[in-house]
Amino acid sequence: MTTVVLASNNAKKLVELRRILEPLVPGIEVLGLGDFPAYPEPAETEPTFAGNALLKARACVAATGLPSLADDSGICIDELNGMPGVLSARWAGVSKADGADAANNRLVLAQLSDTPDERRTAHFECVMAFVTPEGDEHLAVGTMPGVILHAESGVGGFGYDPLFRPDGKDVSSAELSAEEKDAISHRGHALRQIATVMAEALA
Repeated sequence: MTTVVLASNNAKKLVELRRILEPLVPGIEVLGLGDFPAYPEPAETEPTFAGNALLKARACVAATGLPSLADDSGICIDELNGMPGVLSARWAGVSKADGADAANNRLVLAQLSDTPDERRTAHFECVMAFVTPEGDEHLAVGTMPGVILHAESGVGGFGYDPLFRPDGKDVSSAELSAEEKDAISHRGHALRQIATVMAEALA
């Protein structure tokens, strides 16, 4: 069994990552930050998803001594010039404990309140970083295009999922089954790419 640490305290993200990654990398055990003593996590100060993912993965390797995965992901809305982007998790300036997801979704809906359907295009983007204790660093990028709905729909997923309808679907990301979402999601695409690299690096 090879242990890899996901540099995140997001329980839903850990479940999603395990679900996708474990069948692709035989003998892997994926732990989260909750399985280790707390350490000062770096502020996400980089202007790109790749930069922030690497910051988090490097810090996790330094703290745990184990191969580490980190992702930075968000939603990029064309009408908002690609924002929230790297600011997606804190777009409304509210902490997770204070209900950031709901506040972020309300703000996006307000910002797009007068925007017609044809200009509500957006995409989710995920950059996954894999860093080893030996200093090897790998990146993988995944995207999922779609549109922003006029109201939240569905209770699955997390973040902006209830507002986002992927291209080719007639329901929101929050209404897809786990299997349906994994097959097309930005994180699913990035993980399937990084799984190949991980399998070789950990062999």
